[in-house]
Formats: sequence, C-alpha cells, structure tokens
Amino acid sequence: MSERWKPSATVAAVIEKDGRFLLVEEHTPEGLRLNNPAGHLDEGEGLIDACAREAREETAHAFTPTQLVGVYMSKFHRPARDGRPAETFTYLRFAFCGQLGDFDPQQPLDTGIVRTVWMTPEEIRACPERHRSPLVLRCMEDHLAGQRFPLSLIYTHPSVTQP
Repeated sequence: MSERWKPSATVAAVIEKDGRFLLVEEHTPEGLRLNNPAGHLDEGEGLIDACAREAREETAHAFTPTQLVGVYMSKFHRPARDGRPAETFTYLRFAFCGQLGDFDPQQPLDTGIVRTVWMTPEEIRACPERHRSPLVLRCMEDHLAGQRFPLSLIYTHPSVTQP
C-alpha cells in the first residue's frame, strides 16, 4: 500500500494597521522571503490557538484571531539542488485577521525570522518575487475586499487538545 498523501496544515495572521500589513522577512532555502506571520499547526493544537502562537513567535506581538479570512491551498515545488532531491509540498492555509496586541521587546523572533516589516498593499503587490508563497498576496487581497467568516465556522473537538 502506498503512503497516504497529506497536505501540510498551516495558519497565517493577516494583520492590518493604518493601511499597512505586518509581514515577516525570513530565511528560506530560496533566500530571504516575505510572508504573513504563519506556520504549521502543531499536534494537540486548534487552528485559532496555532495562529495566535505563530504570530507571537514570529513578531513578538500578542495576536487574537477574531475572524477567518479564508481557507487556501497551494503547491510549491523546490527543484533538486546542492545534493538535495526535488521536493513538492502542498499547503492548506487557514488565514485569520484579528487584534494585534502588545509587543514584547524581550521575546526573540522565531528561528529564521530576520525582522518584521509594515508594508502598504502597493508595496506588497510590487514585489511578488519576494513572497514566500502566492498566498501572501491572495490573503491580503481577500482581506482588503472585506472577506470575513466567523470563528464559529471552525470546530475543534476536545479530543484534539486533550491527551
């Protein structure tokens, strides 16, 4: 029997303040890239909690998700390079908007994160080659279009978060 295909479940925070979006600049095998504060869902964690955790780890800001912006899928192919085989990843992204909280200057940014940057929509649109994923732009555009869904759309059974 072949191994079952499973996309990587990820969360992203779409954070807008005063017409600018909070992004992170991070090291990737493809070089420095811009991304929403985002990351993988950890075992034993619900989507909403995962988004708050990832935003805090990558920006040192508290973040409270209040609405779902959308659910997205994308595929990324990394060619073989430097003795590494080619890889293909499929991501299932749950993007949230919400309330940006306090900044903790004592908290280091997550591994690989170089800095946070506030960018206008025009600046983000002008550099798609620097985006970690095409979903960075799509999530921003959906947010700007007013796309929002209530968090009640998401249900996490207690079996996920309890041992």
